[in-house]
Amino acid sequence: MYAGALFIQQALHWDLYIAVAGLLAITAVYTVAGGLAAVIYTDALQTLIMLIGAISLMVFSFVEVGGLEGLQAKYFDAIPSTRKENSSCGLPREDAFHIFRDPVNSDLPWPGVLVGMTIPSLWYWCTDQVIVQRSLAAKNLSHAKGGSLMTSYLKILPLFMMVMPGMISRVLFPDLVACAEPEICQKICGNPSGCSDIAYPKLVIELLPVGLRGLMMAVMIAALMSSLTSIFNSASTIFTMDLWKHFRPRCSEWELMIVGRVFVLLLTVVSILWIPLVQAGQGGQLFIYIQSISSYLQPPVAMVFILGCFWKRANEKGAFWGLVLGLLMGVIRMVLDFIFPEPQCGERDTRPGVLRYMHYLYFSMVLAAASTLTVLLVSLLTEPPSEEMISRLTWFTRGDPPAKKDLSVSTSPDTAKGAREAERPALQIDISIASENSTNDNKCPTGTKKDSKLVRTLLWLCGMERRQENPEDVAPAKPERPMASLEENPLVKHILNINLILSICAGVFLWAYFA
Repeated sequence: MYAGALFIQQALHWDLYIAVAGLLAITAVYTVAGGLAAVIYTDALQTLIMLIGAISLMVFSFVEVGGLEGLQAKYFDAIPSTRKENSSCGLPREDAFHIFRDPVNSDLPWPGVLVGMTIPSLWYWCTDQVIVQRSLAAKNLSHAKGGSLMTSYLKILPLFMMVMPGMISRVLFPDLVACAEPEICQKICGNPSGCSDIAYPKLVIELLPVGLRGLMMAVMIAALMSSLTSIFNSASTIFTMDLWKHFRPRCSEWELMIVGRVFVLLLTVVSILWIPLVQAGQGGQLFIYIQSISSYLQPPVAMVFILGCFWKRANEKGAFWGLVLGLLMGVIRMVLDFIFPEPQCGERDTRPGVLRYMHYLYFSMVLAAASTLTVLLVSLLTEPPSEEMISRLTWFTRGDPPAKKDLSVSTSPDTAKGAREAERPALQIDISIASENSTNDNKCPTGTKKDSKLVRTLLWLCGMERRQENPEDVAPAKPERPMASLEENPLVKHILNINLILSICAGVFLWAYFA
């Protein structure tokens, strides 16, 4: 959100908060009105637009600087004209083209990059609702695997489409992107900590012709809205299904939809209020801010997920206390980061030792180890989960046959309906689709022909425009879907496995080449 608003600020010279408010309003409206279906369809279309625009900018950038060799030769001469003498402020890092950097004194120590950064990445790609809900929406296991492999190929591109063009921007505009004086940075981008965040927008505005500049404007807004819609929809799902429904188990689906949409609106307000913290965090570098926050909050969830998948002895109490301890440690470190911000270049570092000497990527490793040990100890000291609880839920029990339902006991229609509701998996709620079989208690005389356009608009935003009037209009319950199968077509499975090997080889080659 902040990155997209920053681009609009540089391109249109709008106030940052006006740009954020406008984009959030547009995103919230079509997320609230469209739900998960709108999110997935717009993501698919915006991906194509983003690839075309980003590849175009990459080609223009490398042509301007003389290719990769030209970038490597000119980058170390990209020094701002105004900086403090006899200091390293404003100078490019000597290890700028290396992934494996000094383990003690560098900005990204190589053990932290290998292990500490992998743990939050594991959380995002394997457990984050934004990603998981797309895998769950796949038709079968092969489709889910294919989607994951497609994203792994796309994940190779940002090194050439985003990272290197950002470095080229410093070569072309050293006095702006690499400003070293807080007063000058404040005038350039409004952030005294540094202006590296404007590298990509500056490249778009100054390098591309008018037509492509407009395309990249659409690309940046598409990327912003794609991320925001995914986050809004996933967050509202988790809040309504895991929290609200826990406290109000008998609430109707109408209530869940309204609560989910109100929660989206609250998220937009919190997002705007959080912007000053993003600007001040980690020396004004957005990437470092994202990685540090991820390292403080995500390792406990990742380790609990891994243990839950591959250790049958893990139980609910172990997972609970592992999450509590890990998140408590992470929140304390995050709060300390905000209270004692990183000093600017040339200033003396007076932060506490846990901030000064422990890199956030190393803290990610410590946090993961502490959470893992807590889950192990608590699980071993408490009762193990029953076989029924872990059936088809872990790697070693994924092939268990589905449990057979006992149909010998006769139940009343109301009891059977309650049982079906209790057995319904609460994995995803599409906040745009209303159930057609709500009970008579939820009926109200809204949505009639006498309603004004304003009332009908409000009902549409709340997902209540299709509320039934008469009990006889209620649609019959749909038959239960068959349980998902892990079986795959052998040919498709082999193709997916070959692509997995190719993707891993490409990643290993890039790591080795830039190590």
